[in-house]
Amino acid sequence: MSNFCKISFPGTDYPSLTLQLYQNLSEHLTIQNSPVLFGCRTGICGTCLVEVVGNISPPKPDEQEMLEMLAANHPHARLACQVDVTDNVEIRRNIGF
Repeated sequence: MSNFCKISFPGTDYPSLTLQLYQNLSEHLTIQNSPVLFGCRTGICGTCLVEVVGNISPPKPDEQEMLEMLAANHPHARLACQVDVTDNVEIRRNIGF
């Protein structure tokens, strides 16, 4: 098993990232022109709502509560600031919420 994950951003010009397992995604998207918008980075504002395509760990209770308010019918919705990468994933911003 690899100790790295590839994070891609389809529909953007942003290059893929390669991160070590269990790295927090938001810590690596702090540069200008990030493909994901961030606000609070604590999971309470919902600015970084995205669709995650791939296998990652389920949301923690606080994130799940926010997701139920913002995107109740979207099972792949996540708050990017709360995602710890555990596998190759695609992150999509425009998911029609």
